[in-house]
Amino acid sequence: MFGYTEEQIAAFGLSFGVAAFMLYMLFIIAHLAWQSKAGKFGTFVLFLGLAFGMVGFAAKFVIQWMLEK
Repeated sequence: MFGYTEEQIAAFGLSFGVAAFMLYMLFIIAHLAWQSKAGKFGTFVLFLGLAFGMVGFAAKFVIQWMLEK
């Protein structure tokens, strides 16, 4: 499709598509903290608990990039 292979399209979707989705999820967490009037510590706990899995996903890309060099 448009001169790209299926592997290139999948890699693009995995890197940029999931990154955009993760940013949207961070917006949702921040909005949830604001709506619930969680305060500073409550907001920290929300981000720690709900966004911790995203850190591992992002770390996977960094580790792969470091190993490829």
